[in-house]
Amino acid sequence: MSNTISTDHGTVDISREVIASIAGAAAMECYGLVGMASQRLQDGLAELLGKEANRKGVEVTVHESAVIVDVYIIVGYGTRISEVARNVMEKVKYSVEAITGIEVSRVNVIVQGVKVVD
Repeated sequence: MSNTISTDHGTVDISREVIASIAGAAAMECYGLVGMASQRLQDGLAELLGKEANRKGVEVTVHESAVIVDVYIIVGYGTRISEVARNVMEKVKYSVEAITGIEVSRVNVIVQGVKVVD
């Protein structure tokens, strides 16, 4: 499924995978974020995804002209989780809207774990 933007010159289809890649890259720029997490918890353990798999930690749902982005993250121990989550929400919303022109109606941040950073 993709999101379509119509212009005077034609249409542009933007896939959910592209939106997820943009959202994952934006989230990784936020302070306090250790990495993206798998969307599934296995045996109560969050799996830290590699840098190339940022979009796998993001789920995009398209509703008419807006999207909902779910971001699964692992934060660094000692950081304020609420601040990291708020920063991720703002950065993801801004980046997706600025790059694609698609309205982001909501960004949900799901903290899957905390990791001690060396």
